[in-house]
Amino acid sequence: MTVAVCMDTCCRAKGAEGVWSALEAARRQLAEEVAEVELKQTAAHGLCERGPLVMIQPGDIFYLNVQEEDVPEIVRETILGGRVVESLLYEDPETGKKATSSDEIPFYAKQHRIVLRHNGVIDPTSIDDYVAAHGYEALAKALTEMTPEEVIAEVHLAGLRGRGGGGFPTARKWRSCREAAGEPKYVICNGDEGDPGAFMDRSIMEGNPHAVIEGIIIGAYAIGAHEGFIYVRNEYPLAVARMREAIEAARGHGLLGPDILGSGFSFDLRINRGGGAFVCGESTALMASLEGRVGEPREKYVHTVEAGLHDKPTCLNNVETWANVPEIISRGGEWFASIGTEGSKGTKVFSLVGNVRNTGLVEVPMGMTLREIVYDIGGGVADGKALKAMQTGGPSGGCIPASLLDSPVDFDRLSELGSMMGSGGLIVMDEDTCMVNVARYFVEFLQEESCGKCTACREGVAQMSHILNRICNGDGREGDVELLLDLCDIAESTALCALGRTAPNPVRSTIKHFGEEYHEHIREKHCPARECRGLFRYEILAEQCTGCGRCLKECPEEAITGERKQPHVIEQAKCVQCGACFEACRFSAIAKV
Repeated sequence: MTVAVCMDTCCRAKGAEGVWSALEAARRQLAEEVAEVELKQTAAHGLCERGPLVMIQPGDIFYLNVQEEDVPEIVRETILGGRVVESLLYEDPETGKKATSSDEIPFYAKQHRIVLRHNGVIDPTSIDDYVAAHGYEALAKALTEMTPEEVIAEVHLAGLRGRGGGGFPTARKWRSCREAAGEPKYVICNGDEGDPGAFMDRSIMEGNPHAVIEGIIIGAYAIGAHEGFIYVRNEYPLAVARMREAIEAARGHGLLGPDILGSGFSFDLRINRGGGAFVCGESTALMASLEGRVGEPREKYVHTVEAGLHDKPTCLNNVETWANVPEIISRGGEWFASIGTEGSKGTKVFSLVGNVRNTGLVEVPMGMTLREIVYDIGGGVADGKALKAMQTGGPSGGCIPASLLDSPVDFDRLSELGSMMGSGGLIVMDEDTCMVNVARYFVEFLQEESCGKCTACREGVAQMSHILNRICNGDGREGDVELLLDLCDIAESTALCALGRTAPNPVRSTIKHFGEEYHEHIREKHCPARECRGLFRYEILAEQCTGCGRCLKECPEEAITGERKQPHVIEQAKCVQCGACFEACRFSAIAKV
């Protein structure tokens, strides 16, 4: 019997280490009663909302929300008794039907897993587990049966585009780097994902580090590089540890270093940790950081495939792009190209977060609609509220209104909608979300993360942030919307790097699709979503107030008056809109108006 515990960052945050320790203790006690109980770590099952997750084989039993105190029951009922613990199974919120295995859970039903194919199945700390799942077979095929040109041709046939945001054709980048003059050549894996709400690359590195390494080695062989780097933000300690352990294991098995698999090709790889600067996700800023300099972008008239790291030809792709490569080489570019849309092949990994029932990590074929992702996989909007918008592409992306819910998700369509694929964050927003405040949040984030090298970004994004803050504070003026659009034009056309050029996306998209909210903030000094402090008020509903006095006790300004068991009243002149009364009321007697 095998008992697998998800031990990624999400599950650890919800108590997986305690579950693991309790199972280890139980296994020692069961040594005489059960012939063999294998306990192993897995990672990134995807259903992060319901962690910690435990899978038991045989039987394909999938337990969710497992806590340390549940372990004795799992041992007694399932490990010893062969019975299922009903309370730990997934329950469909609509039908009430229980699902014993992960295959029966709607969250997984519409996914098409290529990059995540081994996540939740193999032990990411075991190279033997990866090899048993046909790992490194693609590398052996590339090194012994294919020329570098044939590898690039296969990736070209697959139509693989970079999963880091821009969607540049991967094979074209590889070919340009291979043909560029200069030695040595370098390959880099960008694991510096910094978008708020995004954790795709982190989860891939935590759940299947060897797939990333195998893809990098294949790419290095195709390009003619003998040295590579994995740039990971320091805030990802588990991903760093897993990648470092995997590199050492690969090196110990002769898969890194001199004369790999007796092919005559030599390549080695090392990890560099970034300080968490968002701008270092940009290729030239990342390379500057690798060189020990300040992470600032440079002009792009000289491409990094010609003069990148140390002014040598350099190929940079993100974690997800590299992880796709082994399956393309193993199964063929034509197979990969059969998935997705005309201009966007394969699958895309998203972190589905926000006001949605099933938050987590999903992988879907390109072209799947937003509706299918949000409702069929995500389970719909949480708390029964109405969907308002979806934000893709991180802080540089745009907001897509619910009216466009049936739009397919691919590189080209998202760009047409004023957003972008980005690295794969997908944030769901409900009816209580203020779209002006959303734009303010993302622009403020970009302002703080700007390196300040170019005026368009340093001053332009700062002015956008200033105006948006003013509008959200109730001090908006006529002409502010037009001024914001002018600043968007300037930043978009003159900023040095993609951070500044795409900073207008959250502003443009919210003005385009939710322009009436801007005007209501400015002209009526009212926030229709009742989120911007000072632009709405709290009122007690007399017909629902029981006079319990709870709100009166919680109010820090003594702005609430009333006799016990009689409806209370808020004195608006004293109210500072802290929301303490709203949070304290158990009878839904306080409303935002």
